[in-house]
Amino acid sequence: MQQMKRRQFLTAGCCAGMYGAAPSALVQLRHDRPVVVPLKRKYSFEIEVVAPAKSLCHSHKVGEKFAYPRDLGKICPWLRDSMSGMLSAMEWGAVFPWDYEGTPFHKVSDPEGVTTEFVRCPDPTANGIVIKITRRAIKG
Repeated sequence: MQQMKRRQFLTAGCCAGMYGAAPSALVQLRHDRPVVVPLKRKYSFEIEVVAPAKSLCHSHKVGEKFAYPRDLGKICPWLRDSMSGMLSAMEWGAVFPWDYEGTPFHKVSDPEGVTTEFVRCPDPTANGIVIKITRRAIKG
């Protein structure tokens, strides 16, 4: 494995350092310019309760909608925690490769337009509610 200097490792990224890739193959290092990290894309998010819990859920009802991140305080902590990783990835433009075959949930995947994902509440007493996260690209 090729030895890297710390700056090369950090500039090329952890994976490049771990797998021995030469940093010049991934990032053109120029000492006369700062390294520019791309900014997050701009999206708006809506969270909607689309399927009821199999038992009583006192927090949310089917049809409720929330704006993310503005309405996070209105969402049950169990549900909020179960969707946090999905939301974080979607904020950076992630489109997940799986589908929901054999379920009533239809997914849309378009990083330049509308993308949807579904998350189930991890309530251990029942099959919790299901929410749909809708991400819309903001043009301009």
